[in-house]
Amino acid sequence: MDLVIRDARVIDGTGDASYRADVSVQDGRIAEIRREGDGPRPTAERTVEAEGLALSPGFIDMHAHSDLAVLRDPDHSAKAAQGVTLEVLGQDGLSYAPVDDRTLAQVRQAITGWNGDGSDIDFDWRTVGEYLDRIDRQGIAVNAAYLIPQGTVRMYAVGWDDRDATPAELDHMKRLVAEGMEQGAVGMSSGLTYTPGMYAKDAELTELCRVVAQYDGYYCPHHRSYGAGALDAYREMVELTRTAECSLHLAHATMNFGVNKGKGKDLLALLDEAIAGGADISLDTYPYTPGATTLVAMLPSWANEGGPDATLARLKDDETAERIRHHVEEIGADGCHGVPIEWDRIEISGVSDPGLASCVGKTVAQAATERGEAPWVTARRLLINDNLGSTILQHVGHEDNVRAIMQHPVHTGGSDGILQGYKPHPRAYGTFPHYLGHYARDLGVMSLEETVAHLTSRPAARLRLPDRGLVREGYRADLVLFDPETVAAGSTFEAPRTLPVGIPHVLVDGKFVIEDGSRTDVLAGRSVRRTTK
Repeated sequence: MDLVIRDARVIDGTGDASYRADVSVQDGRIAEIRREGDGPRPTAERTVEAEGLALSPGFIDMHAHSDLAVLRDPDHSAKAAQGVTLEVLGQDGLSYAPVDDRTLAQVRQAITGWNGDGSDIDFDWRTVGEYLDRIDRQGIAVNAAYLIPQGTVRMYAVGWDDRDATPAELDHMKRLVAEGMEQGAVGMSSGLTYTPGMYAKDAELTELCRVVAQYDGYYCPHHRSYGAGALDAYREMVELTRTAECSLHLAHATMNFGVNKGKGKDLLALLDEAIAGGADISLDTYPYTPGATTLVAMLPSWANEGGPDATLARLKDDETAERIRHHVEEIGADGCHGVPIEWDRIEISGVSDPGLASCVGKTVAQAATERGEAPWVTARRLLINDNLGSTILQHVGHEDNVRAIMQHPVHTGGSDGILQGYKPHPRAYGTFPHYLGHYARDLGVMSLEETVAHLTSRPAARLRLPDRGLVREGYRADLVLFDPETVAAGSTFEAPRTLPVGIPHVLVDGKFVIEDGSRTDVLAGRSVRRTTK
């Protein structure tokens, strides 16, 4: 054998009780699992003594924003050190394929806060297949799957106008989705509080989901509200995908803001009813109460119509800016989930312009007080001066909702990790060890075995991956060795880029990407493409 991991506590991803075994790896796959007392112990070129460590399948990040980071940063310790061996990219309806030259320029500007402006990237692709090919040519730290971003598709075929697509434009979008699925995408995402994807009505989304369903993919919406009207927004997605006969995976499924305190159980009752009726539904969450996005996303959708340049023009016009303020602060903009914004809960986490770094780590209310001005004046100034590139943390979540949702049988883990900014959300570096250490070991919200199943086999099943997500003979040797007694997220809101502890070894395709707690130079990751139906 190439490798034997001796005397590991195998947590195999099924949710069943762990057991002691020697696990052998050959040619990138799990070749043999020898349980304690089963006969002669295997030998190999290399042996790792587990010595009380748990061995599990590699963790699957079902909601990642590493679309450019996987190309920019070969180290990618933010995810590799957590035990992540596969990320799902193309989230929230906005990413970099499929595009033409015009669309690429617009989407780069629109999501600078998520991925940087891309000035350090050679965008030598335009289609989904070409993007995945680029990943394979270059090699990356961990594997990556891709969702077709519906907002980008609409940007490509329709533009930034708030209107119905014409029949010809809808046909164009359906072709783009079909081509992306044929080239290996696993499904389609939406960001229905982000422009221009939010301009699509249900009839349009249903037609696109029908295409996704033809390829046995799934629809992953960031739906229309996580605040006021959240339950109705979830119900809308359930009904839409039922009509389209498409599988549904709910992105970062939370119930936030004061209006939803204690209502996690209501969401789960809605999903249980749909699942009992035959719906194929799953969801992902991150184990934290604050959310993260861009500051410009808080604006009403009409303020973003026409694209980033049009948004900036509106912000620079005093009369229009006052209309925006009225919607944001008094009515509750759709970009802020229909809830009037509370500036003392909006923390500035990153800026594109280094000259604005003094704002990072402060709430908009705090920054405004220091300047002796109203919060909207500070927010408007920041949006304009930072060319819409500022990111924020929204302190609007509820711990009881977070715990209730993560225990549901269809739950999976997703970091929603944005790696840009001076002070990113700690979920980018800490989601998976935080599940294992804080919620499983320290709080006992779930058993360790059940927690691992949420992070491994359940997402693998959603992705239709026949040979990942379990410690099983013949499966890919994407594996994590961690210490159940010490595993923990090192990242905090004060020091968000701190790496976790208690995860000494991570293997991708049988090769060590983390060895003895340190990142190797191995780039074993490749694109993971949709399995043919």
